[in-house]
Amino acid sequence: MTSGADTTTQSMIEQAQKTLRDNDLGGYTVPTHGLYPFQWNWDSAIVALGWLPFDETRAWEEVTSLLSAQWKSGMVPHVVFHRPSDTYFPGPDIWGVQNTPDSTSITQPPVLASVVKLLHQHGREQALSGEALHTVVQQLIRSHLWWYNSRDPENTGLVVSYHPWESGMDNSPAWDEPLRAVPKVQWSYTRRDTSHIDASERPHKEEYDRFLYLVDFFRKMNFDDTLIYQDCPYRVNDVSMISILHRGTRDLLALCHDLGIENAQTQYLAHRMTLTEEAIGELWHADTRMFHSKDTRSGKLCMARTSAGMLPLFAGLVSHTQLPLLINELDHWLKNRPFALSSTHPEDPNYEPQRYWRGPIWLHINWMIAEGLLDYGCTSQAERIKEASRDLLYVSGYNESFHAQTGARSGGADFSWTAAMALYWLLPA
Repeated sequence: MTSGADTTTQSMIEQAQKTLRDNDLGGYTVPTHGLYPFQWNWDSAIVALGWLPFDETRAWEEVTSLLSAQWKSGMVPHVVFHRPSDTYFPGPDIWGVQNTPDSTSITQPPVLASVVKLLHQHGREQALSGEALHTVVQQLIRSHLWWYNSRDPENTGLVVSYHPWESGMDNSPAWDEPLRAVPKVQWSYTRRDTSHIDASERPHKEEYDRFLYLVDFFRKMNFDDTLIYQDCPYRVNDVSMISILHRGTRDLLALCHDLGIENAQTQYLAHRMTLTEEAIGELWHADTRMFHSKDTRSGKLCMARTSAGMLPLFAGLVSHTQLPLLINELDHWLKNRPFALSSTHPEDPNYEPQRYWRGPIWLHINWMIAEGLLDYGCTSQAERIKEASRDLLYVSGYNESFHAQTGARSGGADFSWTAAMALYWLLPA
């Protein structure tokens, strides 16, 4: 909170804090009650930033709670089922993981290391920060080693995703073509999401049928990383995941340097960063002037124009020749649009302004893109995105996402990571 904040801003800050407290289940924060009653990986990372300005201890608890579910392999799962709930599907019985606590068998974009660096950098309680950092840094190293060894065993420089849910961008049009190669499940099921949110804002059943086939596949492979890499019908170089991992590894190595950790593991992580820097050009398309994900099964780029194509800015992976082209495309994307940045380009044929990741605006993605723009000195575009993001809060509050054209609510209400972005990024001076 800043001194001199006006009454409206102060009220917004208090409401954002209340949102986090209401969604706090004791050490972890659910995204929102009902629709998402468990702990989600990248949600929790973002939410930790929201706790930081007013409860630093609680911010670190969010991190350690998430890492308490880390697998022996080093993977941090995408959902942790700390306690039972019947408001979400698929639950632990469908995933079939025999771990404590229960979890899914896939992961999500590893933004946690970047968040931990910010918690350490901006924390006011240095004793708390120092102790917490020593607790989690080895777990973060194990996580990033798992990413490179298990998700890029051929040393291509580009890790792979096995499920659209891993991207966090579940029904992005970027996944349409890779998903067509995935069979549909043949058993019946009852979704829970459409009992909370109108079906017009959620993925189609045809997508869910394929999502669940992949869940079955992982279980049948006994969650074996080697078998899944060889045989998974969905295997994608997700540009958002690659970018967030690359930024996270850079931030993790900076933390290691500060702690005096220099060893074979950190050298290996630095080497893997070099491989990514050499390979990222494979995901650039000269005609769209953007980055795209790649279906490794077909060898083709996923040509939908999505906000993920801007995330190499966050990673520092955009070359000097690519930068002006990418910024020109971003300027066009932002032109004459009061709200930004839509998750799918408004001129893309797959654009739907209110259907989950096919159009709506997500503030944590905006934050990452804006951070990347600042790193490249593109301050006017960064400020444009920040201002547009702040405007959304005043238009419709702390929603999961926002209608790309009207700014109205999209998805769940009283949403934790939106409140967190307000507290960390948008409302303070």
